[in-house]
Amino acid sequence: MKRFTTIALVALVALAALIVPATAAEQTVEVRSEVFSGDNFSAIFDAEGGNIEINTTNFAGFWYDIDDDLSSETLTIMNDSSLVSGESISEEGLWYNASIVQANYTADFANEPDDNTTFPLIGLFADKYVPTADDDAGELVKLLMDSDDKYTLRTGSALELAGGYELTAKQIDVEGNKVWMELSKDGEFVEDEVISMPTDGSSATWDYEVDVGDQDDVIVFRALVTDVFQGQVDSLAVVEGIWLIDYENIMKIESADEFGELEVDEVSNTIAMFNSGTLTLSADKTIDLAEGMMLQTADSDDLRFALVKEYTEPGTYEIRGNVKEGDGSAEWTANEFAGFWYDIDDNESSETLTIDVDGESVDEEDLWYNTTIVQTGYTADFANESGDNNTFPIIGLFAQEYVATADDDAGELVKLLMDSDDKYTLRTGSALELAEGYELTAKQIDVEGDKVWMELSKDGEYIEDEVIDLSGDAESATWDYDVDVGDQDDVIVFRVLVTDVFQGQVDSLAVVEGLWLLDYENIMKIESADEFGELEVDEVSSTIAMFNSGTITLSADKEIDLAEGFMLKTADSDDLRYYPFVERTIGEEPTVTEPEEEMEEEEEMPAEDENVTEEEPAEEMPEEEPAEEMPEEEPEEEPAEETAEDQAPGFEAIFAVAGLLAVAYLVRRN
Repeated sequence: MKRFTTIALVALVALAALIVPATAAEQTVEVRSEVFSGDNFSAIFDAEGGNIEINTTNFAGFWYDIDDDLSSETLTIMNDSSLVSGESISEEGLWYNASIVQANYTADFANEPDDNTTFPLIGLFADKYVPTADDDAGELVKLLMDSDDKYTLRTGSALELAGGYELTAKQIDVEGNKVWMELSKDGEFVEDEVISMPTDGSSATWDYEVDVGDQDDVIVFRALVTDVFQGQVDSLAVVEGIWLIDYENIMKIESADEFGELEVDEVSNTIAMFNSGTLTLSADKTIDLAEGMMLQTADSDDLRFALVKEYTEPGTYEIRGNVKEGDGSAEWTANEFAGFWYDIDDNESSETLTIDVDGESVDEEDLWYNTTIVQTGYTADFANESGDNNTFPIIGLFAQEYVATADDDAGELVKLLMDSDDKYTLRTGSALELAEGYELTAKQIDVEGDKVWMELSKDGEYIEDEVIDLSGDAESATWDYDVDVGDQDDVIVFRVLVTDVFQGQVDSLAVVEGLWLLDYENIMKIESADEFGELEVDEVSSTIAMFNSGTITLSADKEIDLAEGFMLKTADSDDLRYYPFVERTIGEEPTVTEPEEEMEEEEEMPAEDENVTEEEPAEEMPEEEPAEEMPEEEPEEEPAEETAEDQAPGFEAIFAVAGLLAVAYLVRRN
């Protein structure tokens, strides 16, 4: 009997392990170029006065150094009727070029020789790479970090870098003004160094160099240490510069290589590529050119398209507006600033920023920010929509998407968390992770009755549930959840579109193809005279108008926070050069990981002239902690409504368990 019990428990555990959470909260950052629009390519060429050229002035995805006015990439669609006509781009009608430039390090690395103040950089597919040679783009490695952010490390603490790298302050000798640092990757030792601080109080730089590809002694990592000192408890080291390349992963590029739709024509200090096949820009289409760089067209009878770069790797990405030079008037709409909300299908936008600069000064009320409510369609085709429920009032605010609780009043806003038509398949008990801690769970599925019982929760707390019926001729069904929000009653705050329920080989499944969600618990109320950073609200109606309440000075090398992460950046230059920008982060910022406990026995700091080896003193294995007891399973919460037997979905999970137990019994008999 004990053997049967064991087998049964294993079967139950195996079944439970199959129920894994799905997620709809994957983070991506999309950066869009200027939008080009016309009846066809010929009309757009006429409007542009020649070729269609996308470069750093009209595409924030391409690398740009505002301080030195440096750029690298261009994409050109040729004004040649034999190559480009109607909606089609024939072979060699589109050209992409990327050139090596010498860029300055962001940090002021100390003790640099004359030939080590810049590094070769090339933008490639809207990502930053470093060539291993100054004048040959044939071997490239990705630039992981180029930062002058300040971090304070104490003994044993590790600074998490990009790409799994870490910088650890092994020991600090305050009296000797030295710090022993170690570079590691994924927990494995890479290199270490004892860094001596100059006696004059200036900074010190650790350069780590290795052979990369065909090149010898390439600098792959730089760390700028600006101070070591004794705090009240710990000895501390201050790092104010990190530069790091992914030197273990070399991208080799040769003529005739192919990247998605592009083929390499030549490689020198410039990489030139062309489209190797015909590209047709028909409506509502995304054409992946190469490496997350794509052409996106509107769902429209007109030809309307933009170049888009999609980022998925962890990091912080700057989305900037077009660069303006000199004083005078400047204006940004969604066409000039990719951070502003824009609907390419309906050619709708919400925000504008205008600035009048006198010298370097923006006097009071010479900067105006305006944003207006727009009725826009849902991304998903929600079923059973009534005539007054197929659009919603959206408004861009500081380059974020909000929804007004009333159609014509922007006085109460809530953030739009999701507006998606992505497809997800859920089975009984599985939870789909949404944004901001929300989850959608398929509680039970009744395949014969074409019903699914779903529950919305947040941070593990029940919010609402519904039995969604797809019976009869219904090809899909929508669950709308509405509540009172602020001064408005019955505001729809969540929508889910279910398109199918069916029986798989093992499980019953429900298919979701539409999600829309508001952060309805957090209401932003806006009134006249409210202040947001440098801006003051002038009026609130269907439009919010704001102006600068004090003088703003656009001096060199400055970041000015206008409001809520909506900023202006100026060049570190004698010439006035500036743009608006916002930042978007995927994953977490680099952090300092502190040691869990004080070191029981201090490791000896190696002398500077010693050869430091990879071998480290053995650390004591911590005592194994006792395993936590599994909490008793709580009884499943019954639905608040629809409790009649004819409304309850089926119990396929129970039958699956019974089947596994039957198998276990047969195994025991045999």
